Amino acid sequence: MKTPQYLLSALLAVSALPSLAQSSTPAPEPDYTFTGNLGLFSDYRFRGISQTNKKPAIQGGFDFAHKSGFYLGNWNSNIDSAGYSGANIEMDFYGGWKTSWEGFGFDLGVLYYYYPGSGQGNAFKVDNTELYAGASWGPVSLKYSYAVSDFFGVPGTKGAYYVLLSGAHDFGNGFGVNASVGYQGGLKNGDPGYSSCVTEFDGHVSCSITDYKIGGTYTIDGWVLGLAYVSTNRDIRGWTDPSKNISNGTALLSVSKSF
Repeated sequence: MKTPQYLLSALLAVSALPSLAQSSTPAPEPDYTFTGNLGLFSDYRFRGISQTNKKPAIQGGFDFAHKSGFYLGNWNSNIDSAGYSGANIEMDFYGGWKTSWEGFGFDLGVLYYYYPGSGQGNAFKVDNTELYAGASWGPVSLKYSYAVSDFFGVPGTKGAYYVLLSGAHDFGNGFGVNASVGYQGGLKNGDPGYSSCVTEFDGHVSCSITDYKIGGTYTIDGWVLGLAYVSTNRDIRGWTDPSKNISNGTALLSVSKSF
């Protein structure tokens, strides 16, 4: 029997209702996310100081985040073994809680720096544990880190601190800029035999350091291309090559991707 035209129209309208309802309903927030990142950098600068004797670094890690705000993560990089008692890898483990309220972001956590192989035999063991608290508003962020252990294993340096002010802006079409300034203090209490202060090329002994960074990024197909200028107010000798300045200004190139 031929279906009447008015009945056919009604059936088509009813069949379209589920898809319309489905398209207007937002997807539920996942309970958790698991992401990774990988990058190649022309130098690894930690608080303005080269950790790879001014050589390239491969870096990457993983992050787990729960919708409640709690998170865990791991990050890794190659390093100059001469500065870490034979260790050639840095492994960072961190966890914390973050939230946002009326445009403000808050972040509390703990970070442990681990160097596999450091301290074997009678060698100086290097590690560090820091608590951190961060706040952000729009593109501007402020973070305070406090060492609850001896700062990277140097006796008597518990309580060393680092303050970082940073900002970023997205221009759209894949272009962005970023800048930061940081201050490392609280290092003058190092024991005489293991002083955490550094002797500069002119013989000046410094127990604090200020670092600067300004750069830009371009994102294409998920790949982030970066170019930055990094420097400090100190001239620190290298571990592998004492004639090399590992804290002076340099251009930093990078390519990275999150997945």
